[in-house]
Amino acid sequence: MAENFTVSLSKIIQEISLNIVSMPCNPDEVLISSKDVNRPGLELNGFYKYYDTTRIIIIGNAETAFLNDCTPERRAEVLDKIFSAKPPAVIIARNLTPAPELLAATKHYQIPVLETSDTTSSLVAALVTYLNEELAPRVTRHGVLVEVYGEGILLVGDSGVGKSETAVELIKRGHRLVADDAVEIRRVSVETLIGQAPENIRHFIELRGIGIINARRIFGMGAVKMSEKLDMIINLELWNNEKIYDRMGLDNEYTELLGVKVPVLTIPVKPGRNLAVIIEVAAMNNRQKKMGYNGAQELLKHLGMDPDMMKQKETKLDLSF
Repeated sequence: MAENFTVSLSKIIQEISLNIVSMPCNPDEVLISSKDVNRPGLELNGFYKYYDTTRIIIIGNAETAFLNDCTPERRAEVLDKIFSAKPPAVIIARNLTPAPELLAATKHYQIPVLETSDTTSSLVAALVTYLNEELAPRVTRHGVLVEVYGEGILLVGDSGVGKSETAVELIKRGHRLVADDAVEIRRVSVETLIGQAPENIRHFIELRGIGIINARRIFGMGAVKMSEKLDMIINLELWNNEKIYDRMGLDNEYTELLGVKVPVLTIPVKPGRNLAVIIEVAAMNNRQKKMGYNGAQELLKHLGMDPDMMKQKETKLDLSF
């Protein structure tokens, strides 16, 4: 069963820079579980069939104008009906003056009232974006997440294969560390995964023989990043002489995380191979492929062969990491 995540109202207030009009309860204890928000146009007109009481209510110009056109009695009746269902909070955009009946109903039902000077559209966009990230489905995987030339690359492989050491070399070459050892991956949209480090181990790297180091302290703020989109996975494995490794790059391998397909490269490790340089090339090559260019296909054309005659295989890998 999928796990349901929540975010406290206090975090939303801090993130979206909201002002408190009325706070009858502890905002740390008000937990938001819905990624969507509600502009209650239908509810103000008496239609409650699809009224989702888990959503934050947004009051903008249109809702305010409608309420101002109602008689005080009608206003009180409508707002009492809406807030009796106990929505988690109401936010008033554009610093509009709330109707007295709204303040009375929210006070009666202990509903927090917040406000912002932002337009309604800007408020909804910022709030939904934040909720999509905070409430996104997520998994934690063992590996190292680095940003190389703008590509988010997750290094995975057996313990001791050299993931952290490779990350340090990439940092020295001007790239950035996102997470070491444990990577929290969130699906923020249908096709987008975002990776970050758990807060308690953020910016730390474990190097066998040295111990724990803080990459931000040693290499500076430019060496780390809070989060990064996951563009590809590189599986580091000890070189196996009996295994045939891909030398053309025509075939595609991928794995699925949270229902999203992520390209996978398997890179064999042995003394003498500069993994940092190889990963840099892999990052640039992955960007070229996303832009529609494939070096192997161009080589086949130069050799007088038709790349379309060679069927590209797409293989799903079940990585244990």
